[in-house]
Amino acid sequence: MIKQKALVSALIVGGLISPLAYATNGMLPIGYGLKTEGMGGAGIALPQDSLAAATNPAGMVMIGDRIDIGLEWFRPNRTTTVTGGAAAPFNFPTGSYSGNGKSDFLIPQFGYNKMINADTSLGVSVFGNGGMNTQYNNNPFVFFGGSGPAGVDLQQLFVSPTWSMKVNPDNAIGVSLNLAYQTFAATGVQGFSPTGTNVGHDHSTGYGLRIGWTGKVTPDVTLGATYQTKTKMSKFNKYYWLFPDQGSFDIPANYGVGVAVKATPATTVAFDVERIQYSGVPTIGNTFSAAQAGLLGTTNGPGFGWKSITAYKLGASYDYSPTLTLRAGFDHCDNPIPASQVTLNILAPGVVQDHLSLGATWKLEDKSEVTVAWVHSMNASVSGPSAFNPATTIDLKMYQDAIGISYGW
Repeated sequence: MIKQKALVSALIVGGLISPLAYATNGMLPIGYGLKTEGMGGAGIALPQDSLAAATNPAGMVMIGDRIDIGLEWFRPNRTTTVTGGAAAPFNFPTGSYSGNGKSDFLIPQFGYNKMINADTSLGVSVFGNGGMNTQYNNNPFVFFGGSGPAGVDLQQLFVSPTWSMKVNPDNAIGVSLNLAYQTFAATGVQGFSPTGTNVGHDHSTGYGLRIGWTGKVTPDVTLGATYQTKTKMSKFNKYYWLFPDQGSFDIPANYGVGVAVKATPATTVAFDVERIQYSGVPTIGNTFSAAQAGLLGTTNGPGFGWKSITAYKLGASYDYSPTLTLRAGFDHCDNPIPASQVTLNILAPGVVQDHLSLGATWKLEDKSEVTVAWVHSMNASVSGPSAFNPATTIDLKMYQDAIGISYGW
């Protein structure tokens, strides 16, 4: 018991200080928990571990007493290419700019679930909800008054206490209280700041809810549905001049449905559809133009111009033996960044759309298990004109890889 408490404490502290820099389905990961990631993020109707609450809290009562601890290595690759640029005020110099000044991130995850009785569970899931990171050591914003490395660092952590209950043998409901913590810093864009300096990291906190349902419609088919409210966050006061409404940065709502089918005694296939409401958060969804540059930070002011997107997730698992389960999956999402909004998104080029994943779980003699997963997000790009000079073209490119390992018992 002492060992378990020490592991839990270490993980939670690690989560608070580790970079949570995802950028897959926009700024959110394709899935939560390495078993779900190994299946392309499909998990609304298929709970597999105590990270299930991050996808659908109803699934927690289906997994029983359980603890999971995991760590993921995440490596994104971001590149911006400018053509037709000029060395003039309010323009971008022609050239290729690597956003990989910082490119390696360790992302912890933790889940705990306890059955209170045969039909009710209480648990908590701790996970990186998403984020974004770029660092251009060769600053493309030099003619906007920027100096030194340019980029952003957005990190989001969720701690989600969860209640789940079976309403009958085939149906369950659940609710999570999402307690959120996020940090943000921008560097090298001093020309947009009224002080003309980098102001460092700021943080905000907030809360929201996720609710969910799962139900068996036949012995081999399970359905699920989930909804997460917009997470209302306190303001980034240091960035009152950058984000709409004097520093507001809420976390978008999302919702989805899923199905899991036991195709054979050894094979399970899952499919989810998820909608992420990026356009419902002014900082993320409001559009930006040159005429609006002076309105940054104002009430309902300009933002990054992301569209709401839909993600489609397909995964399969196969019990190769009593001790080995293999997984594979595919995730496809819309590109949230329109061609007209590439200018500010040099800082946040979340353009990847297609993701392949593989995973496996080994059951050990003491009934514990080790799970591994790999996710590759294929190269994607979007090109468009600079908001400050239509003759200048900005091309954003990104791909990424993630490898993780977890231990559950």
